[in-house]
Amino acid sequence: MVVKICGLTRVEDAREAVEQGAMAVGFVFWPDSPRFVDPFRARAIAATLPPFVAAVGVFVNQSVSYVNHVASLVRLTAVQLHGEETPSYALAVERPVIKAIVPRGQSLDDWPSRVTLLVDADDPIRKGGTGSRADWAAAAAVAGKRRVLLAGGLTPENIAEAVSTVRPFGVDVSSGVEAAPGIKDPRRLAALFRALQS
Repeated sequence: MVVKICGLTRVEDAREAVEQGAMAVGFVFWPDSPRFVDPFRARAIAATLPPFVAAVGVFVNQSVSYVNHVASLVRLTAVQLHGEETPSYALAVERPVIKAIVPRGQSLDDWPSRVTLLVDADDPIRKGGTGSRADWAAAAAVAGKRRVLLAGGLTPENIAEAVSTVRPFGVDVSSGVEAAPGIKDPRRLAALFRALQS
């Protein structure tokens, strides 16, 4: 299972996430986020990653040209969209796309099969990293049909139950392993990976 640690702003947190077993790390390029990281800083952090670790950029309702520019600059492996982006927008992105959704009221058939869906908690203002739990039953229904990443309020304390209930392709964890927004807690990171191995 893929484990992505999102909201990185520091080299030492990226290093710790990878040492614990993360296969992907996320950088938030939405300026309104408390986890925002400048693209040049993200590029410096991404340059320290082993080649087998994916660097994912998180964007919210930003222009396709900006997304593609940052993806090229940082050398992102994939782009994660957390706003009201459309399927046609996703097709214009020059990297593989992960699209955050709230399963209620969205037609999944509109999204091309090459787009990985990320089921997150519903928060129209903060757009991820809220600590609020996603609807696991709805996520499980989506995971039965599509490749899904589960996000939303995942912590070392609930990750094993979440994975058992939803059976996702992967998980995306941010606030559940933080000491403060954008600052990861090494003890909580270690506890998360221990819980996933049990």
